[in-house]
Amino acid sequence: MSHANIPQALLVLPRLRVQNANAISSPLTHGFPSVTAFTGLMWALERKLAQADVPLHLHAVGVVCHHHQEQVTQGYVRSFNLTRNPVDKDGSTAAIVEEGRIHLEITLVFTVSEKSATGVAPTLVQGAQEHRQQWADAAGRVLSQMRVAGGSLLPSRAGPGRRVRPWMELLPDDAQKRAEHFRAWRRQWLPGFALVGRDDLLAERLRTLQATDRQATLLDAWLHAARFNHQPVKPEEGKAQSADGKVPWEDPLRKRGSGWLVPIPVGYAALSARHAAGSVLNARDAAAPLRFVESVYSIGEWISPHRLTHLEQLLWQAETDEAKGLYRCRNGYQPAPESADAAVEAEEWDDDEDAYAYP
Repeated sequence: MSHANIPQALLVLPRLRVQNANAISSPLTHGFPSVTAFTGLMWALERKLAQADVPLHLHAVGVVCHHHQEQVTQGYVRSFNLTRNPVDKDGSTAAIVEEGRIHLEITLVFTVSEKSATGVAPTLVQGAQEHRQQWADAAGRVLSQMRVAGGSLLPSRAGPGRRVRPWMELLPDDAQKRAEHFRAWRRQWLPGFALVGRDDLLAERLRTLQATDRQATLLDAWLHAARFNHQPVKPEEGKAQSADGKVPWEDPLRKRGSGWLVPIPVGYAALSARHAAGSVLNARDAAAPLRFVESVYSIGEWISPHRLTHLEQLLWQAETDEAKGLYRCRNGYQPAPESADAAVEAEEWDDDEDAYAYP
């Protein structure tokens, strides 16, 4: 297997300040850019790096969000803050196209390898740390001239204990050493939350619904998991009802410490056959084949980086199934088995209360 197909190093672009990124991630979701926006950014960055004579191949991307501010009106019902367009020729109000915007502070994590010619010694592995830092700095300069999820990059703000300069480190071959390095790396991404995939929870929710309704579908499970489903809770056996007669309400599938779960788009599913390049009028790229698609949805979870045990849990990579017409992103997160220690930790630090406190 070619070295270009095996991740050799980690490229980190920390504390990126993004202004007016796209907050509408799909026809049904909003609040953070889609994962596909960051995989698309990864491919565009690789092409730009090639033009800058930086021979890096980018394999997968991880996203850690440190701060976000969606541009919406506050209140029980929220709406996007929209721009006021100039009036028409006759003086009437021009039509408003709804645009969702969000300000972000994020860290992007890429696994990379070197695209070296046959018979040429790999510079990435054998070169010094100074050389890797030069490539990391070049990646930062290139990215500063690009759009991130439709938003513009602002200069990073340095501060005590805050590393804002891009950096690159080799990935150890030994699994134990790689785990030790990752424990050191993930501390640099605090405080923040990493977006991981939870397809397992969507499947579990479907099984729960089908236990009472055999006609329930994946769409029903996704909609059910995307909202709070409160219901009255009966007192436990042997316990008396509340003296005031009030009955508590809660979501039995979103108990305390269950995590910050969100509906997310993860890719696209084909609606048509592939059309030859240039055969569809007004296509964005007349030199590439075209296929009409619709969004594919799943469940994601925002999780603190210190709860991740290895690098693959953080990363997203694209997966293509031409036979099924499926183009989606996959994440390597696997939940750890529940234990007594985990239950105590969840009780001491309630993710839900901390997460939903953001504006």
